[in-house]
Amino acid sequence: MEKLTVCLLTYNSSRLLEQCLPPLLRVADDFVVVDSGSSDATLGILSGYGIKPVSRNYTTHSDQMNFAISLAQNEWVLCMDSDEILDEQTVNNIVSVKKVLSDETVAYRVSRYWKVLNKPVHAMYPVSSPDFPVRLFNKRRVRFNGAPVDDKPIGFESSQVIEGHVVHDTFYSLHEMFNKLNIYTTRLCSNKKIRPSLVRALISPYFAFVKWYFIKGGWKDGRVGVVTGIYAFLYTFLKYFKSWYYFR
Repeated sequence: MEKLTVCLLTYNSSRLLEQCLPPLLRVADDFVVVDSGSSDATLGILSGYGIKPVSRNYTTHSDQMNFAISLAQNEWVLCMDSDEILDEQTVNNIVSVKKVLSDETVAYRVSRYWKVLNKPVHAMYPVSSPDFPVRLFNKRRVRFNGAPVDDKPIGFESSQVIEGHVVHDTFYSLHEMFNKLNIYTTRLCSNKKIRPSLVRALISPYFAFVKWYFIKGGWKDGRVGVVTGIYAFLYTFLKYFKSWYYFR
């Protein structure tokens, strides 16, 4: 059986940390936590589980995760965020996967279901729920790609899905959602990844709302679905508008 290092990122993560940690500890042979300067109860909770985090100022998610990977004692790593919670089936399947890990070209995806404002949703821009992000891989071949937003692991040749139900419990309040919306779009534009276009800023958001509210099933999620549709509208508007304003 291959040994596995769990890499976890934290920042003011006390809301869910005591749900997040126990299943991860069951699959971990080594545990790396990189904290970005938490000021809530995060550090105390980690200490209670015998985990001493490494402190590092936040730059991007990919930088943080790649740094955590560099600290891993084992070649195989499971990379998670502190608002992602593994269920029993996922834990059992990861334990089973550890027994057959051998091909470093193969990566493993988890079945991730999204919750927004404490409600399961059908979609959250820019993904549908569930989505299947790569989370387990060999660090000799794979790293996160450095994208300023929505980064992902690259370097593997094929992937398999680990069956289960990983809950991504994100955006627990409207304040947090709109704060992150502003941060994400500013980060995206500051890296000049979006071509400046005022026309697209004025037109594209309506198509985004139609796609994510009507086509992707947001309308099934009641008031929260309206919120996620508006999030898609505003994200699309802001990424083009900020790019036009700052870099035209």
